[in-house]
Amino acid sequence: ATRDGVMFCPPVGHRQEAGDYRESWQPAAVAPAVLRSAEEQAEKLVTALGGYGLFGVEFFIAGAGDQQRAIFSELSPRPHDTGMVTLIGQSPNQFELHLRALLGLTIGQIALAGPSASAAILSGLAIEDYAYDGVTEALGLGTSATPVDLRLFAKPVAHRGRRMGVALARAASVAEAVELAVKAAATVQIVPR
Repeated sequence: ATRDGVMFCPPVGHRQEAGDYRESWQPAAVAPAVLRSAEEQAEKLVTALGGYGLFGVEFFIAGAGDQQRAIFSELSPRPHDTGMVTLIGQSPNQFELHLRALLGLTIGQIALAGPSASAAILSGLAIEDYAYDGVTEALGLGTSATPVDLRLFAKPVAHRGRRMGVALARAASVAEAVELAVKAAATVQIVPR
């Protein structure tokens, strides 16, 4: 929500496991009528809440074919973990959009950079004094045509299964981007320091 009204990012899809985000991708394949419905619902919710900033509005896409519809799931009044894909997938990204909206700055056009994905980097250990291994190798998976990037979180301790960072990738298709992001995330390991 901005001073100029409600704007929308290209749709983001995501996969959860045990209730937690594992991968997200952009653009999500959503039928135009279903996307319009989701945007109309999101605009009503965001307008009713009021205020400026980025709102992560999630929907379940139910049904098939002409019976497909968007069913509201939840709303996060802030940048969201599934939106980390926007760090490589679009400009401005979710954090820049949030800041510009809060400051009342013009946003302009939200441009998709290309099919993109993010994948969570999970800790396999419960450890207090840890380091990240495989960062150089993960970044080396990228090329100029298929860039890979990482965001490593400065969490004070690692717990088994805790999200410790995110791998980002862009490719020729969403499927390729997801595959590359998952491979990069798996390359980074949490190890004792």
